[in-house]
Amino acid sequence: MSFLEYIKDKRYFLLFYMIIMFFISLIMFVGFHQVNPFNKIVYTNIVCLVIACLYITIGYFYRRKFYQEIKDLIESSQEETIAMMPEAQNNEQKLILNLLKNKHKQHASQLETLYDQKRDQQEFIMSWIHEVKIPIAASRLLMENSENKTTDFLIDKLEDELHKIDDYVEQALYYSRIDSFSKDYFISEVNTNQLIKKSVKKYAKLFINKGIHLEMDDTEQLVQSDKKWFVFIIDQLLANALKYTDEGGTITVLFEEDSKEKRLVIQDNGIGIAPEDIDRVFEKGFTGVTGRNDAKSTGMGLYLAKQLANKLGHKISVESEMQEYTRLTIHFPKIRNYYQF
Repeated sequence: MSFLEYIKDKRYFLLFYMIIMFFISLIMFVGFHQVNPFNKIVYTNIVCLVIACLYITIGYFYRRKFYQEIKDLIESSQEETIAMMPEAQNNEQKLILNLLKNKHKQHASQLETLYDQKRDQQEFIMSWIHEVKIPIAASRLLMENSENKTTDFLIDKLEDELHKIDDYVEQALYYSRIDSFSKDYFISEVNTNQLIKKSVKKYAKLFINKGIHLEMDDTEQLVQSDKKWFVFIIDQLLANALKYTDEGGTITVLFEEDSKEKRLVIQDNGIGIAPEDIDRVFEKGFTGVTGRNDAKSTGMGLYLAKQLANKLGHKISVESEMQEYTRLTIHFPKIRNYYQF
């Protein structure tokens, strides 16, 4: 900082000084009963001016080092400028430095969050590309080996692969919209039976091909939710049950209710979840022992279901016994301000 810049910063002090000296001089002129009071007025003004100049000069040299170090940091290309800030010389500078440090921490935290989100997105995209290539490759293989196969057989198998691709695309779509959820949902009273039947219809062919029996009990219920997002949640839970239920197995869909909540239960008698994996089944990309052994899982379905359920004001829990059952439950609190999410 140059001396002229420092003087500009002190312009209000100088203006105040001149006003004060004018009134002091006026009082001396009126108050002294002497023929020529100008000598005393001039003397007083010179003394006060010298003191003011000393004050400004000492203040400038006192602060010049601080301002010069700040200027050098601004012009430098170093990244960790906050850590290199000079020590504050007064309370004003302390407040400003503390503000800068707090803002720097907030900015660093936001950047870290953005980097984590970007890394997660990249990991999801890589995983998604790997998974979606499988049904595409299977479809190409079917076409290349179509000799001696009937048209109906080929169409049936291609429909299966297209259904898998459609599921992966839908997961990617909902994953991309999860951060803007608050702009794209509408809570209303929905009939769960209609939505469950819609989801079952979507996977009807898989039910038939695997010979899985579906049991529905008391699903004609009204709950507060968003139709579109809620159907997607049911799709993910039902798809998970279908993946890990053996041929000829049973999937049960039922409702439970008590004074605090309603509960939609989707239970299968499939291979179950290992005890060490129970607490991690809703983590992003986690497949567990079952998913790794069978190579069927992307680890995103239950994660997305859990995230969306939380945003809707619901809750999803899981219970399981290996080789016995898996029970996924959506909890609907009876008293809830859904619009706070």
